[in-house]
Amino acid sequence: MKPLSSCFLLCFFYATKIWAQDSTFNKSALTLQQCVETAIGNNLGVKQSELAAQRSGINYNQAKLNLLPNLSGNISQGLNQGRSIDPFTNTYLNQQINYTNYSVGSSVVLFNGFSLWNTIRQNLLAFQASKLELQQQKDNLTLNVILAYLQILNNQELVNQSRNQAAVSQEQVRRSEILNRDGAIAPYQLSDLRGQLSNDSLSIINNQNNLEAAKIALAQLMNVPYQKQQNFAPLNAGQLSTSFSNNPEAIYEAALEQLSLVKASAYRTKSAAKGVSSARGYLYPTLSLNANLYTNYSSAASKSVFVDSARVATGDYVTLQNGGKSYVMTNQSDYRSEKISYGNQFKNNYSSAVTLGLQVPIFSNWFSRNRIALAKIELKNAELIEQTTRIQLKQAVEQAFFNTTAASGRYRTLQNQVVAYSESFKATEVKFNAGVGNSVDYTVAKNKLDAANINLISARYDYILRMKILDYYQGKLTW
Repeated sequence: MKPLSSCFLLCFFYATKIWAQDSTFNKSALTLQQCVETAIGNNLGVKQSELAAQRSGINYNQAKLNLLPNLSGNISQGLNQGRSIDPFTNTYLNQQINYTNYSVGSSVVLFNGFSLWNTIRQNLLAFQASKLELQQQKDNLTLNVILAYLQILNNQELVNQSRNQAAVSQEQVRRSEILNRDGAIAPYQLSDLRGQLSNDSLSIINNQNNLEAAKIALAQLMNVPYQKQQNFAPLNAGQLSTSFSNNPEAIYEAALEQLSLVKASAYRTKSAAKGVSSARGYLYPTLSLNANLYTNYSSAASKSVFVDSARVATGDYVTLQNGGKSYVMTNQSDYRSEKISYGNQFKNNYSSAVTLGLQVPIFSNWFSRNRIALAKIELKNAELIEQTTRIQLKQAVEQAFFNTTAASGRYRTLQNQVVAYSESFKATEVKFNAGVGNSVDYTVAKNKLDAANINLISARYDYILRMKILDYYQGKLTW
């Protein structure tokens, strides 16, 4: 027994040394608020939800911008060979022609069955839903971080409790070793106490392992590397409230008003309804206003430039009395051909047009009808999702309320049990120390008290965890 006892004693003192290093929260001890903020800042799911919200915001802005007129310009350069039409004079020429056409056009939709306006409302509602879904993602992560943080505190208390239990056992072993050397007790009593100490030392190791596992779980939620020596600040009494509403229906009604998930599903349904209205707009005629401005250039374009004039005889004449002829004279102007410059053509060839167009849909391969049908399916799906969300929420609230009520009753019962076992252990310890009792009675009483204390710690944090879940459903989740 001595080598085995020495081994467990070594484990106990080693665990005690580790606890002495970890139990004092240093300056780097993380608070619950820091853990929540770090998790939200590092969580990839939250970042994806942020991108989804940004995407919805861009879609909403674009839907509004679609009401504005569009404006576009066009430039085309061409080269004609052989017989072709001169774009400047619209006459046939049999030569190489370089030409350039410029145009600027703008159009605006005046009416299309209010499809554009309904699309704006649809995207606005979708944008509001995406922002609520982002908040829901943050709330879910916050709840998970709080639960993981409380699990760490729970395991820390269990470690402390098991070390206190081991300290009591160690003191009894020390005392019994002295009595055993003096022959004042039976040797089996010392062996019983050493076995109890070994059991307490094993509890320290198990609880310490559970504590580190909880730290790993929280580090993963925070998306940070696990650090064995990382400490966590305890919560004050105000943060560990243990009072809750006794009306599950009131909690459910509060959840309907507060939870982002419920409001987001309602916005999705409204957005889908506007999608149906937007799709119906394609069954109506589209009235649009269009304006265009044109100009062009042709390498064949030329103009005649006056050089001078002279009097020349024509083929006409006048017969004189003497029978002679007097030819009729006329002024004849002389011109030369000159290319029109690029700049002058660009300025002088302007033309414009304003048109009012009406497009009436007659048959489009049932495209518009099928678009409406798909939009109605999306609306029905959104309604089912909203209905499912409400049903699941009600079921979750009822289950959470039942769990909290059960945890509350268990916690209060264990409080009474600890008080009773504490008094029983004190009496047994007094008898044992006085030499009246035996090690079996002492070990049994101590084990009962130790188990009650451990159960009380677990019940207390289980109750707090259940309370936090109810706070989450009521929109009162805080760190």
